[in-house]
Amino acid sequence: MEGRCAVETLAEFGFSATSCTTKVKCCFGTDVYICTGSEEVYVFNTKERKLRAVLQFPGAVSDLVESHDKQFLYVACRSGVYCVSSSFLLSRFQTSLADVSSSLAQVKISSECLVIEEEGVLSLLLVGSMLLNLSQRDTSWLLTVYKTPTLPAPSSYEMLSSFSLPLVSAVVHDSTEGKGGLGRRPVLVCVHSGDTTPPSSSCTSLSEATLTDGHSPLEPVLFKLLFGIDTALAKSPVILCGLPDGRLCFLPLRLPGSRLRVMHSLEQPVVFVRASVVMETGSGQCLVAAGEQGRVLLIKADKGGPEGKGMIASFTEGCVPGPVVCACVDKHCLYYSTGSDLLALDLLEGLSGRAEPGRDEEASSKTAAALQSPTSLNVCRVIALAEPTCSSAGEIQLLGLSSRGRLQTITSPVGRDGAKSLLSTQVGRCVRDLLSAIGDVCERASVLKTAIKSKNQTLRHLNQVLNISFLLTASANSAEQPPIQEKPIRCHAVTAWSRLLQKDSLNLTCFLDNGSSYILERGWTLNLTVFPLSCSLRAGGESSSINFSFPFHNLHPGEKLEVSLPLAATGDTSFPITVSCSLIFSLASLLGEEGAANFPGSQSTCISLPLNTLTVDWLHALQVNSPTATHKNGTSQSHNITTTDTIKAFLISRQMRRSGGGGERAANPEKEQYLASVRVSSELLRDTLMLKTSDLDPQGAKSAPPNVCFALLDWLLSEGPGGVKRGQQGDRINSSVVHAQDPNGHTVKLTAKEVNEGEESPATVEVQVESSSMAAVCGLHHAVLCRVQTLLQRAPERTASSKGMQNSGLRQVPQQAERLLQQIQQSRISGASGVGVSAGQMTRSLLSVYRELRENPLLII
Repeated sequence: MEGRCAVETLAEFGFSATSCTTKVKCCFGTDVYICTGSEEVYVFNTKERKLRAVLQFPGAVSDLVESHDKQFLYVACRSGVYCVSSSFLLSRFQTSLADVSSSLAQVKISSECLVIEEEGVLSLLLVGSMLLNLSQRDTSWLLTVYKTPTLPAPSSYEMLSSFSLPLVSAVVHDSTEGKGGLGRRPVLVCVHSGDTTPPSSSCTSLSEATLTDGHSPLEPVLFKLLFGIDTALAKSPVILCGLPDGRLCFLPLRLPGSRLRVMHSLEQPVVFVRASVVMETGSGQCLVAAGEQGRVLLIKADKGGPEGKGMIASFTEGCVPGPVVCACVDKHCLYYSTGSDLLALDLLEGLSGRAEPGRDEEASSKTAAALQSPTSLNVCRVIALAEPTCSSAGEIQLLGLSSRGRLQTITSPVGRDGAKSLLSTQVGRCVRDLLSAIGDVCERASVLKTAIKSKNQTLRHLNQVLNISFLLTASANSAEQPPIQEKPIRCHAVTAWSRLLQKDSLNLTCFLDNGSSYILERGWTLNLTVFPLSCSLRAGGESSSINFSFPFHNLHPGEKLEVSLPLAATGDTSFPITVSCSLIFSLASLLGEEGAANFPGSQSTCISLPLNTLTVDWLHALQVNSPTATHKNGTSQSHNITTTDTIKAFLISRQMRRSGGGGERAANPEKEQYLASVRVSSELLRDTLMLKTSDLDPQGAKSAPPNVCFALLDWLLSEGPGGVKRGQQGDRINSSVVHAQDPNGHTVKLTAKEVNEGEESPATVEVQVESSSMAAVCGLHHAVLCRVQTLLQRAPERTASSKGMQNSGLRQVPQQAERLLQQIQQSRISGASGVGVSAGQMTRSLLSVYRELRENPLLII
């Protein structure tokens, strides 16, 4: 069955809540109090249709109840029970209305309003002048009864009695609200016999008491059958407790010696307990209890006993389409929400089959069928319902709260068959309601589709990240691959000097080459760590490394990312410099901005994947003069050398005359030149460099054999180990002498020449580095040796004759080393004794040893 309801949204609060902690209650006339389980309670006025105030309590609010005289509001928090008077709230509301700058009252409830200090109070109930608190302890449920005074005060609440029930573990269900409903608030209601005066002094009729304040009058016969003749004669109200573990317990409140006993167990968290099917006298014929998973218990009085002449209490269990998120009941209908729909169950149909002799099975099947066929009201997302009211036209009006924080009024059709007897004037409203429901479903479907699409994209992105991580780590950790195997994703660079604001600086242009089959999407960052190897540590032992980060996204296979960074300025000699390249992926990019805000720790969580290391040495830092400029400078120097020498001699002689003397330093003003050399076998160069040159230029190889000295100098100044090249190369070098400048501005000369020492000795090529800067000579000598080492890695296997030549050259090394050792020892002995040797002479002696070591290297074949 389906019905049509009119749904009107009164307010949108914008918060999200769950059914376990949310409660909507009408108090103080037209005010609606909304409890969401937090420290705040919202007060909405249905007459003015606006939010009047927000009550802020010291702790999370679990339940609230209004006094019978509508003068006080009792609120249960984790720390105890607070009592707030209606006059106090009204004065605060009027104060906020007088304040033009504030349209909403923020009422902060202090600890002065704490009247009962008790930990863990979950549910409240007022029965006459008694206030009942239900709380959970470590091993039991505790029901405490207090006497309320006329004027509430913290010290005037007297505890009358307390009752406990052992705590049992809840049954685990597949519930959206939690495991076993442990977070659900227990249900606490009061029932009394229909022929007695209700405990609430404010109720003028039994019918009114049925629908308000958690009090339900019950048919006297059913009351006696359930709770005994003693309870009925004592006219004692009975407290019913529906616990999250599924037990339905009862306690006769005024019967001496009574205790908390179990009536029935639904085996699932109890959501709702009330009396319904009201007779003309106003008493309920049936006691209804609903469980979270849809199990419903109907308790009524039926004929039974000997020969069917007596009356017995009949317990009928059935299942409705669940789950049951919240529920309420009017005179004959149970309204409950499943979260996706609001359903109405007619209890008169379920109870129409009275048990008769021989027809028990037929009555049970009829009741089960009635429970399985509720009427859909086409309202979704309802998580809390207030007690229903009936309008003058006979329409049932429900006040509900949705999971998105919308306060709605829901008006159901007139009568039990109202869905079939709608007037023509109501058709338009029904169509609008239906379209609204369809739109709501479409909106939910769109949100779910967007969420699923977002999760699929996140999983695909994460899969790409994991594949890239495995690819780079596998290529780095594989023992079967050769050590010179390049990673599919790696960096190479080019150095170049630039001038800005009359200052020269060496810049490095780095290229990230994506040679893999994966796309580097958002979240990736190229991290470059620059570390000068020859630079000392800073104060405190800190490293002088510098990090550069370059975020990027969508680098497709085969594409390159180009970035630039400064390396050194003029006068900087901290070479060689290593540049460690790595890829960093931030996990926060998988979650997005909203997801990362919910997980603060994800901002600092990342994956670092090392790529390769680049080295920038002294050869990269040279500023090579062009061949034309070198030729002009050489011609000009040879043309003016005589004039320059004459002027220098004249100035020196004048200086010696004016100073009255001379010296070795004045007579030789030229700076001292330092020299270092490296010898390489011509056969090695032809097998590596010349073969590569002929492959690149086959026509040139046929026309004229390339010069091995030219090729060696061109290779040293163009290619470098580790994927770094020197920029601004221009034409190929066709000379055996190259002039350049180091970062400090000193002139550097690189010379390559062939040396033939004899017929038995192999042909060699000697590379000489000459400069007036010792730092430049040492750095360039080290750079040349590192470059030559790469030739040895790709050189073919040497023959036995070549190895013999190298061994013959090694025989001369001990003799040279012994002679240099004697010279060093003699300088140290003379310096220690201080006889005829100055510190400068000893320094020059050691320097000559160092220069001889540099100028007489081993032959690299």
